[in-house]
Amino acid sequence: MSILEKALKMLEKHPLCDHCLGRQFALLGHGMENHERGKAVKTILTLEAHTLALSKNKESIRTLKILATNGFFETAKKILHRMKKRIPRKHVPKTCFLCEDKFKIVGELAEKALDKLKDYEYTSFLVGIQLPVAVEEREDEFKAELEVCYGESMRNEFGRIIGKKIAEHAGKTVEYKKPEVVVLVNPLTEEIKLQVNPLYVSGRYRKLVRGIPQSKWLCSNCRGRGCEKCNWTGKTYPESVEEIIEQPFLEATGGVKGSFHASGREDIDARMLGNGRPFVIEITKPKKRFLDLEKLEKAVNAYAKGKVNVSNLCSADRDVVRKLKKAESAQKEYRVIIKFQNKITAGNLHLLEEKLTNTVIKQRTPTRVLHRRADLTRERYIYEIKVKKLSPKKAEVRIRCQGGLYVKELVTADDGRTKPSVSEVLKNKAEPMELDVLNVFMKS
Repeated sequence: MSILEKALKMLEKHPLCDHCLGRQFALLGHGMENHERGKAVKTILTLEAHTLALSKNKESIRTLKILATNGFFETAKKILHRMKKRIPRKHVPKTCFLCEDKFKIVGELAEKALDKLKDYEYTSFLVGIQLPVAVEEREDEFKAELEVCYGESMRNEFGRIIGKKIAEHAGKTVEYKKPEVVVLVNPLTEEIKLQVNPLYVSGRYRKLVRGIPQSKWLCSNCRGRGCEKCNWTGKTYPESVEEIIEQPFLEATGGVKGSFHASGREDIDARMLGNGRPFVIEITKPKKRFLDLEKLEKAVNAYAKGKVNVSNLCSADRDVVRKLKKAESAQKEYRVIIKFQNKITAGNLHLLEEKLTNTVIKQRTPTRVLHRRADLTRERYIYEIKVKKLSPKKAEVRIRCQGGLYVKELVTADDGRTKPSVSEVLKNKAEPMELDVLNVFMKS
């Protein structure tokens, strides 16, 4: 069956606009849009039918009537009018069987989308089409019934046309893999929604004071709703590294909320020093993306008031977050001030360096975190220990180790849950007094 025969068969069955007829042959004739294909097919069918009609072929009149009614083709209507062939009104359909004439309003849909997009900064976008199930099923049944082999979906055509119009007017780029904004359009209901993808900025932070958790801690009593125990704040601690960094970002971007991702975490009573811990701040539904990161870095540090300091801010993406999570076991360097029950000697310190350098430490989940961590035994490697005596019962220990090592328990032994430990090696009860993270080593 030729293209013209198949097209006429389609039009005999159902009323089809230029877009919906042409779409059934979308893979034929590169460089043409579907409405151009549809119109071209209808034009040729009309010319052939007119030729036959002039030769008094009765079947040609029927073809012209199909084109004038189910094809919505004005030229066919005019030919029939000149030939004084009437078309009964009851035989004239009102809308396209497949799209319900929604291709007529793609310009309006694009304008509506542009109106919604005007409040957002973006360089790339993608149009996503949402169609009622009944409409998609109708198109699938149509294709199966008429054995369509060279067509594309209505979803694809709507997305391409609306996307082109938005790109032309906004001067933005269509991006299929990682668009900054997705415009969700339902042409049948004319509903338009925006899916604004997150903004990611990476950097390093230093926590310069003790007593601040890395992330927001909800009150254990009310779980964030607010109660007397938390003074109606909903939080166990008044602030966190996450909240301190997040606030200036939300103000600068107009985002809805922030999510904080970091390569591991330090204890509340530990500082994070050195060149800082790698982090990524993820801003949900940002209105502004074109940020002056140098200016924002200063704003964060001013807001932090000497408690937290950020540096090396740069644009990032979801892949950087994944890399951070994988790097939680990366090497870290700690400094811990230890107080011993009994006096220590130079020999003790040498023994400690000898026994714990290049050693595998076996740790059962510490008692202090058992309420939120599974009770497992983990192995962590210590690359180097350096010990410096500060007083008869006090020493400074520097530890370079695999990430995930519980340093406090390395000191105390945690009732034998960590082996070996400082207390066990020296047979001298040891307690950590101060703990600082000096460095987080990440492979570039």
